[in-house]
Amino acid sequence: MTLRSAARALITMLVVALSWTVTQASATAAPPTPAAAVVLTYDTSGAAEFVDAVDKGAAVWNDSVKNVQLKPAASGDQANIEILADDGWPRAQTTSLGNGTVWMGRQAVDEGYDTTRIAAHELGHILGLPDMKPGPCSSLMSGSSAGVECTNPNPDASEKAAVEDNFASGAGPAVYEPRMYVD
Repeated sequence: MTLRSAARALITMLVVALSWTVTQASATAAPPTPAAAVVLTYDTSGAAEFVDAVDKGAAVWNDSVKNVQLKPAASGDQANIEILADDGWPRAQTTSLGNGTVWMGRQAVDEGYDTTRIAAHELGHILGLPDMKPGPCSSLMSGSSAGVECTNPNPDASEKAAVEDNFASGAGPAVYEPRMYVD
């Protein structure tokens, strides 16, 4: 065997060994880990008869998106979202993305609007969604414009995508203006 053929044989063996090693490493590499969801807490201590509706509205969002999850605050802990019951119309006051106050207004409930839809809609504002009025029942953010007969508490595909985008990097948009939404 000449020196040249020995060198070729050695190079061929190294290439085969290296490609086998790369193949094995990529076959056993762990899949990328998804980013952890942003966890927002809510306080229903002032929600009176609406606690169950708020929990159901939060569950709708938790089932609909991955980048943010809504959880009840532990007793005594500062929550991101305060939920209050009052006799007015439902509304939400945002202070920053994921933070603010929701009022579960009895006026809309007395008129026949669905409490779970109200809760999911108002939480949608806290998650960064504006009203989409007028709108169809299939759009959660159409709010009361969909009519009393609409009980759909689920966000549509574009509403889900907007919330996912809002919380994609674990932080909200660079510019966020606090707002009062009266629905």
